[in-house]
Amino acid sequence: MGKGGGERESECIRMLFEGCSFLFARDFVHTQEMVRVGVDEKLAEELLVGFPREAEIVRIPRQPTGTVDVDFWVLPFARKEAQEAFGHLRGVKVIQSMMAGVDWIIPWVPKDVVLCDGRGIHDISASEWVLTAILAMMKRLPHYRDMQLQQQWKGQSSVTNGFLDVGGPQVGQYQVLGEDLAGKTVLIVGYGSIGAAIEARLVPFGVKVLRIARTAREEPKVASISELHRLLPEADVVVAIVPLTEETRGLIGAAEIGLMKPGALLVNAARGPVVDTDALVEALQQGRLRAALDVTDPEPLPAGHPLWSAPNCMITPHIGGSTPEFIHRAFRFGAEQVQRFLDGKPLENVVSSAGY
Repeated sequence: MGKGGGERESECIRMLFEGCSFLFARDFVHTQEMVRVGVDEKLAEELLVGFPREAEIVRIPRQPTGTVDVDFWVLPFARKEAQEAFGHLRGVKVIQSMMAGVDWIIPWVPKDVVLCDGRGIHDISASEWVLTAILAMMKRLPHYRDMQLQQQWKGQSSVTNGFLDVGGPQVGQYQVLGEDLAGKTVLIVGYGSIGAAIEARLVPFGVKVLRIARTAREEPKVASISELHRLLPEADVVVAIVPLTEETRGLIGAAEIGLMKPGALLVNAARGPVVDTDALVEALQQGRLRAALDVTDPEPLPAGHPLWSAPNCMITPHIGGSTPEFIHRAFRFGAEQVQRFLDGKPLENVVSSAGY
């Protein structure tokens, strides 16, 4: 009886040991499963600290000469040499862009490569830019900055003046200039994650928000793009935040601008070609519209282009979504994507045939 118990004890110990060995071996094999992650050669090390230990970081030269083996390519920004660099890569299974718009990537990515965009990464920075642009234009801050550079203490007539009858040297100082954002109607054209973030930041200002997306939905109430012409005349502010696709190219042209309220503000935080530049310039020059643009067509905007000098137009050089905080968010997301890839889980933000 004792001997039998001893044998059983020995058997249990042996099975326990083998079980532990199996688990150790399984974990050891797992740690040996590496994924080659391609990143820009000049990327700061601090942005890579969150990547899985199974990720072998491969720094890709900006002007590669030979071939580079990469499984997962993290493409941070809209680098002009990206397409050329891709021609030197071998084995790419996933391309992760850190930008919300991937219209510049789609033409040269093979169908068998999974493309993921940066949807959600820009929500904070892009929505803050939109809110800032709206407030700056409502309060005429670009005008006052121009006056400051000219060392002039001078106001500007607004659409609602004549409240004070002031003569002499004080003319222009006490006219009603800026507008309140409260009570205005804002139409968000392209109600995705950034659009929702824009609304969240606008709500405390007491605005009415109208929403348009590719397809209609009920919660919250979002109209389809077919309703654009109906909703444009209602808006004091129109925010374009759609991806650039064949359907959205020229979405806001002469006809759409003609439907907007006189003096309405057009904010383009999408892509330059979403708005017809010639139609926009004409409307600005005629004083029918105001604009805040983070993107233009062409881009970069060349010296001498009429948009530079168009009245009531504020331009920033496509920096609305770019902040140091955004960059850290982007690479935290990139590290999470690599971990999903290693774990065999579905990737986030896979670009569909619709282009986003």
